[in-house]
Amino acid sequence: MTEVEPVEVAGAAIAPGSRQRLRVPTLRLATGSQLTLPLEVLHGSRPGPRLWLSAAVHGDEVNGIEIVRQVLGELSPSRMAGTLVAAPIVNVQGFMTESRYLPDRRDLNRSFPGSARGSMASQLARLFMREVVEEATHGIDLHSGSDARTNLPQIRADLTDPDTLALARAFHPPVLIHAGVRDGSLRAAATARGARVLVYEGGEAHRFNTDAIEVGVAGVLRVMHMLGMRRTAPDPPSAPPARSRSTAWVRAGRTGLVRIRVEAGDRVEKGEPIGVIKDAFGDRALQVKASRAGMVIGLTRQPNVNRGDALVHIASLEEASPE
Repeated sequence: MTEVEPVEVAGAAIAPGSRQRLRVPTLRLATGSQLTLPLEVLHGSRPGPRLWLSAAVHGDEVNGIEIVRQVLGELSPSRMAGTLVAAPIVNVQGFMTESRYLPDRRDLNRSFPGSARGSMASQLARLFMREVVEEATHGIDLHSGSDARTNLPQIRADLTDPDTLALARAFHPPVLIHAGVRDGSLRAAATARGARVLVYEGGEAHRFNTDAIEVGVAGVLRVMHMLGMRRTAPDPPSAPPARSRSTAWVRAGRTGLVRIRVEAGDRVEKGEPIGVIKDAFGDRALQVKASRAGMVIGLTRQPNVNRGDALVHIASLEEASPE
């Protein structure tokens, strides 16, 4: 059997079959107080891949924090292979202020791979890349909807890459969405370094959504099982995930109060009424209709909308293919 050496993360050596919590110094507040990036490292007793979990890259997206917490509670490093580096709150300042952004108003997920001389977001991105992503073979970045929107649990990834597609299938959410990388995103920066990365979206910002958390926890554990990091995994749902390569938002054609008549996961046909916009007296009704056939993968929870606002996100579905 191959001997497993200690693993080094953020300057700390973690012995095989053990776990350790770390506080990595990041940025300072105006008061001079030092902020830290919380990490937990589980180093298995057998050789294997190195996986990271990241949550709250957007500070108001808290479902991922609970997913990480529950996953860590299911794992024992003495029975694990490989290494898991878990970062439950990446954007600590955004989390403390319940904000998507950092205090410099920059989106951390548009600031990777970062720079030591850049903005606050750029500096944090560089630190995360160096201490967490640099040696990782795989990553799962956990997100939720933003701007008063909720998302159906879904995986976004490069589904043209066979290895990434296998990971996405193992996660087994309701839908897999092929998505190109966005410049500045954590996924783009990590992929450029050779890691296979999944982005999980589920639920809404500022609150825990039980269904999204349950799907996320089970999905992470199934991916770890597929990678050989643990011997057991939750059984997947009997139905295979739907798959999509094209999505689009239906937008408000008028300012007013909207009532959406569909929920995440519903199937719709092109032209089907899916909501109505009225004024404050209930007059001047405007029907909201599906712009395409497919599955509802996201929708607004905000009744007050302006013309052009995103209302319902619809994914066109591909024909089912053999697993």
